[in-house]
Amino acid sequence: MTEWFRTRQSARCVNLFYSTNPNFFIKLLTLLLLYKHVYSHCKISRCNSEFIDATANLHGLERNTAYCNALSSYSSCTRRTALTCRGDLAYHAAVYVIEDLIIQNNCSKEEPTALPRPPALAPNKHDFPSIDTCDYEKSFIRKHGRPPTYHYCAVFGKLHVRTFSDEFYTCQAEGSWPLLDNNNLFVQTTNYPIVKGSNITGIGKLTIIFKNMKECIEEKVYQAEMDNLPVAFTDGSVNGGEKPGGNSLTIHERIPGQYITIEATYIGTTIAVRQVGKHLIFSIRTAKEVAFSFTDEQDLQLCVSGCFFSQRMSIYEYCHPKGSLTRKKANLLCKEKLPVEDFYFQSCVFDVMTSGDVNFTQAAQRALEDARVLHPDTKKIHIFHTDRTSHPCSSSFLLLIFTVVQQYI
Repeated sequence: MTEWFRTRQSARCVNLFYSTNPNFFIKLLTLLLLYKHVYSHCKISRCNSEFIDATANLHGLERNTAYCNALSSYSSCTRRTALTCRGDLAYHAAVYVIEDLIIQNNCSKEEPTALPRPPALAPNKHDFPSIDTCDYEKSFIRKHGRPPTYHYCAVFGKLHVRTFSDEFYTCQAEGSWPLLDNNNLFVQTTNYPIVKGSNITGIGKLTIIFKNMKECIEEKVYQAEMDNLPVAFTDGSVNGGEKPGGNSLTIHERIPGQYITIEATYIGTTIAVRQVGKHLIFSIRTAKEVAFSFTDEQDLQLCVSGCFFSQRMSIYEYCHPKGSLTRKKANLLCKEKLPVEDFYFQSCVFDVMTSGDVNFTQAAQRALEDARVLHPDTKKIHIFHTDRTSHPCSSSFLLLIFTVVQQYI
């Protein structure tokens, strides 16, 4: 928040901005408060400041045209800084807000800077919304004569990512990172060190934004934190709102305080959120067309491409074991919960050894349970994937040196 208004310290200007567009101010405030790590090389604050200056004194009949032009320039500015802002949530929040404001203000979608929206489902011959509009699978079958293709992603433990392409990564990803950022969903994790002084992290907070979709649902935000797994969206509702398709988005409590699911049938999506020990687990099954409905500026998504190479760790090289939990003991503990020695088993051994906490056996076990329920291909649940090119556990400084050297080899 400080970064956003650093160049706008005048209270008069802030009050004017709020009175001009309070909905924009409130949305932006909510989104930016989710992020605490702003990279100095990302110049998104300059784009923000230019937009505030361009819209601060708009009046009269020409206001809408000028406002749309300002949005177009704002979008162009964010595109120019996309490369350096890949890991900056303030940047991704700005892109999302611009898209929303373009629609709210009926700005031309033919402008080159306007962000694309997902195609609307075809109305019936009477020009009324189809009865299947808010049931993605039924609508897809009606239009294509076959069921849609689904993809699965999961994030669990310290910090293990299974991408939509069934690739596995163990990541050093402290702070806020987007798992998904597409036309329908924005999912962000905030990760904290599992062990004090360690660079090995787990999910401490999860934010899911279901974006407004025509007659189906109103925009809804779900937030979960350690020891707080609510059974409602942040506005207190338990469905998609008062629109005709509101019941196509619902929350269900499976185990009080430990396990909830969110059904979003209007986009063919099911999400599972669990708390295991002192961290969260996230799993999602979603339609292919939804998972990959994003622009080039939305390319930073752990569920799509995993974490950066410099942030990857090898789970086959155990560093700094905690307490008396040797590799042999960790193997025995994990074998009780996970008899198949696949990626989940190896993740379990890694987590138990590096934390010294036997409760981490449950993280991999619960993640495997979710995969059995949600993964569209039962033959791919167990993956025996060995990526020894990942970095072993090491300090951030050593990883930086290694990454720089790699570029010159």
